[in-house]
Amino acid sequence: MRLLRFGALPTLGLGLIMFATSACTSIPERRFAIESISVEGANAIDSSELEEHLASRESPKFLGVLSGVVYDHQVFNRHVLEADLQRIERYYRARGYYRARVRAGRVDYVDGRKVRIEIVVEEGPPVTVEHVFVSGLDQLPAELALEARTEVGKILGAGALFDEQAFEDAAKKLESVLANHGYAHARVERRARVDLPRNRATATFSATPGPLTRYGEVTLRGLGSIPEEPVRRALDISPGAPFSREELEAAERALLDLGVFSAVSVRADLPRQRGRGRGRGRRAASNAKADTGSPNQPLPTVVPVVVTVEPSKLRSVRLGVGLHADTLRTDLHLTAGWEHQNLLGGLQHFLVEFVPGIVFYPTRVPGFQAPEAYLPEARLRSEFREPGFLEARTNALIRAEASVYPVLLTSDPDPEAPILGYQDLRASVGLDRRLFKLYGSISHNVQMNQPFTYEGPLDEDLDTALVSYPELLTSLDLRDDGVNPHSGLYLENRLQVAGVGGDAIDVKVEPEARVFVPLGRRLTFAVRGGIGLLFAQNYGDTVLPNTLSGQPGDASRAEWVRDVQLMFMRGLFSGGPTSNRGYRAREVGPHGVVPFYNPGQSTADIASECSDNESAECRLPLGGFTLWEASVELRFPIFGPLRGAVFSDVSDVAPEQLQFRFDRLHLSAGLGARYATPLGPVRLDVGYRIPGLQAPDGASGEGIPDEIFGLPIAISLGIGAPF
Repeated sequence: MRLLRFGALPTLGLGLIMFATSACTSIPERRFAIESISVEGANAIDSSELEEHLASRESPKFLGVLSGVVYDHQVFNRHVLEADLQRIERYYRARGYYRARVRAGRVDYVDGRKVRIEIVVEEGPPVTVEHVFVSGLDQLPAELALEARTEVGKILGAGALFDEQAFEDAAKKLESVLANHGYAHARVERRARVDLPRNRATATFSATPGPLTRYGEVTLRGLGSIPEEPVRRALDISPGAPFSREELEAAERALLDLGVFSAVSVRADLPRQRGRGRGRGRRAASNAKADTGSPNQPLPTVVPVVVTVEPSKLRSVRLGVGLHADTLRTDLHLTAGWEHQNLLGGLQHFLVEFVPGIVFYPTRVPGFQAPEAYLPEARLRSEFREPGFLEARTNALIRAEASVYPVLLTSDPDPEAPILGYQDLRASVGLDRRLFKLYGSISHNVQMNQPFTYEGPLDEDLDTALVSYPELLTSLDLRDDGVNPHSGLYLENRLQVAGVGGDAIDVKVEPEARVFVPLGRRLTFAVRGGIGLLFAQNYGDTVLPNTLSGQPGDASRAEWVRDVQLMFMRGLFSGGPTSNRGYRAREVGPHGVVPFYNPGQSTADIASECSDNESAECRLPLGGFTLWEASVELRFPIFGPLRGAVFSDVSDVAPEQLQFRFDRLHLSAGLGARYATPLGPVRLDVGYRIPGLQAPDGASGEGIPDEIFGLPIAISLGIGAPF
């Protein structure tokens, strides 16, 4: 074994040398590799956006450092560069800069076989829209005509930059507004007149609505073994109903939400007709005449609908293994799951997943000390979804979950303290519905926590806790992409009301907003903000005195134990990979004494041991009543599927209701990397707590944040974007 271990090092080194040697690429004889391309003078348009439209490319670098390794060199070609200069001028004109000129395309020869290309642009003044005319709407209802003109003005209004893409989008929007109100045959012709001496443009849109139409026969294609009835129910398109392109798009999304199709197309089977109006001028008119038959042929008022689908796999098995390590715990776990998308023949979705694992206690980052105990943990969850419940696009949901896990709250545990665990049972029954960009879910949830210990005695005052609450979840998703958004807005609110049975009576509200702003084509500026409000009626009285003095106030020890236990289940916490990334999970928020970590001790005994309030076991997370969080992040590409991020997070959780403490910051900043995979981006974040911008040391109710390698940082690795 030792020979293998020590022999592996030179073998590995030799393997790396052989890989690097075999992976190196050479520059072709008498040719030059492109080392860099830069665009100077580009102010109105981001230079990186211009570079994306060039045929000439920089030579890629392996790991962002080494050129000519793994990737081939990009070879310089003067003729390609000349065409690129023309492309830039054309792209500027398309964006409204008709006087833009490329003054130079300088090529500097460096290192013998490499070149650096510098493109110098003179943008000139932009062309702006002076007038926008919309015709052909006189015979429409006044409200519809006003809506159509308003939507055009939002995209291309007077005073706006005359962007060709916006010009085209405005025409498409006008046609879409008409199609959404029953005019399936609506066509729009657009023309523009540009006055170069004055740098002004006049845009004209001519609409031909055609007759009002209704849905005709709905034809399904490609179903295979998928039952037809639930598909038609989800479509919710009735022959004879007024035509709407927006409804067809909603039907397409509804079929995709069934989870049994990899691709869906829902389209109106419209006849070809003359005058489609996409082009401009004489050439477009001549093409229109050649489109179809007689111009006097009336357009049909009944439009068939064709639905084409591609079924996906109805059954699948999931297997995996994972390793988790942070300053609290290290665990190894397996994942096994089974999923069926058509369990009872009506597109019912069923999922069962089992995740067993072992926690190596007290092994943790950064010391990774040898484990003294192996704590088993497991989670079993299942979900059943019935589509078309009560009405076409409402789903019924039943969820159940059972789990066993250790409750580890500090990275510096008392070796004499018990190792607490929970048996956690959860069940949920509810409905959900999607309406265009809106999503709503209403459910009733029950959670039961039964405490036990892996080692040591269980506190006699610690008992099973039950919480029962209805929940309303609503969201509005206006992002361009749900996995990797570049622009758009996402709003969400979660409302819970506990007290329909169970031990807790409260109201919890958690609204959140996310905004994504594109800074050029490859940079994204993301902002997230959210608050949490907990209005507890029959618990939580011990949190404030506990944070101030480590005492429960007027409560008895049994009441104190119950209070802390319910706060674990219902309280608000901050910190972690999807929250404040400079802190581990639950590190931001009220801290104090957790009495059941000291079983058998009286309140006075605990107060005596924690009188200095310096030890870690006397500063454990309790949960709070008022939370606020904010994050900003700049996301940028590195190479290929690898992207980077620079972020800053700030948050606070207060021990009283409606107590927003903006003077007690927990501010962190850091760097992150994301690697795109089919399961979502694999994400690594390193957050640094900025000195001087934290809650003061020794402040009441604050914990002692963990350090890694003596630094005030937190490291998180997982799958999925932070927001």
